[in-house]
Amino acid sequence: MSTLTRPSLSIILPVLNEAASLSAQLAELQGLRASGVELLVVDGGSSDGSAALPAALVDALLAAPRGRAVQMNAGARASTGAALLFLHADTTLPPSADQLISRALEDGALWGRFDVRIDGAHPLLRVVERMMNWRSRRTGVATGDQAIFVRRDVFEAVGGYPEIPLMEDIALSKRLKRIAAPACLAEQVTTSGRRWEKHGVLRTILLMWRLRAEYFFGADPQRLALRYGYPPRAR
Repeated sequence: MSTLTRPSLSIILPVLNEAASLSAQLAELQGLRASGVELLVVDGGSSDGSAALPAALVDALLAAPRGRAVQMNAGARASTGAALLFLHADTTLPPSADQLISRALEDGALWGRFDVRIDGAHPLLRVVERMMNWRSRRTGVATGDQAIFVRRDVFEAVGGYPEIPLMEDIALSKRLKRIAAPACLAEQVTTSGRRWEKHGVLRTILLMWRLRAEYFFGADPQRLALRYGYPPRAR
């Protein structure tokens, strides 16, 4: 990408031990890079070779302490785009995602997200994705699986992601919705159903509902992260 032209959009991709699927995901993003989108990968200390990426596939490969919020904030600081898109390593964007985001921002949105589809055959996953999209429209709260995008100046004005180990997407949404309601794009991102299928779809649904309810009532995100399965970060 030319350093003489500031990109309109930067994609921030936090990763941790995603070597099995990361190359395929980056290959899918090359079309967006060819159209001028900046792509930054932020590794949180992978031990599987995730950080050993061909330089031609990204505009920057960064290292940051483990934790999605910490990694995404590091990527945002290093990026140059006028708008930021935070993309999970197991999520695929729709075609022309950059144009969809540009159109939403030009129409006056300050931030937003996509509808989500969960990749998997279990019938309960169809219920989960519909509930996620419905709840997001009703509450103005987005999840990271929905590929949150935001104008850089707005992201900086709210202080970026709260650097907590879980629920950082909800916490950011609450900051942003105080300024404006999100643009809820009907076009879908596709996210992996691996965490539901690995631990049982119904069990994972109930766990997430319980964790969200506890967070709403003020539970410590560190304790919730441990229950979700995230080990504590070494200090």
